[in-house]
Amino acid sequence: MRITKDLLRKAIAEAKEKAKKRNFLESVDITVNFRNIDFKKPENRLEIEVVLPKGRGKPVKIAAIVDKVLAEELKKEKIVDLVIRKDELEGLSKKDVKKLAKEYDYFVAEPSVMPLVGRIRGPVLGPRKKMPKVVPPNVKALKAVVDNLRKTVVITNKKGKPLPTVHAPIGVVTMSDEDLAENALAVIRGILSKVNEQNIRSVYVKTTMGPAVRVIG
Repeated sequence: MRITKDLLRKAIAEAKEKAKKRNFLESVDITVNFRNIDFKKPENRLEIEVVLPKGRGKPVKIAAIVDKVLAEELKKEKIVDLVIRKDELEGLSKKDVKKLAKEYDYFVAEPSVMPLVGRIRGPVLGPRKKMPKVVPPNVKALKAVVDNLRKTVVITNKKGKPLPTVHAPIGVVTMSDEDLAENALAVIRGILSKVNEQNIRSVYVKTTMGPAVRVIG
């Protein structure tokens, strides 16, 4: 069965209706289960960046690792949530970097600092899928990348768990069913750019604490 926005919208509406009221802002997630595909093979592993057309519905924290000149500009413009200068990065311990990786969703870095990032902080950021995205060393171009990242989700198989399932957030419960369905469809299209439709066994949507509702399968 073809996965349409209408099917997704109806399932999302049902998932939101079945979810109990919580005292925190719940996310809405999509789960895709696969069949007849071996994710143990490196060529089949998924790592897809999808820009959600209607955004994440909540703040996304981004840190920039840059040289001194760009650092001053970014602090004035307030484009990112944290600015880390190259010399500050050298002084951070492994524990400090782990804490940053947990607190921030994405990192960006200008090309000149990437060798240092890869050499001394790559072993921490790499396994956590938090290696910085390289950005041009000017504010306008960096802002465009950051604006896109605030709407981006990464769909990937977790390391050591080559299960035939992936999960992705598509927004929050306060977003409209239409906007959530549009985001969900973008995720499906992203997956279908790497996987054949017949390899999708089932699709479900749910709120953070609510029951899963079947879309197809």
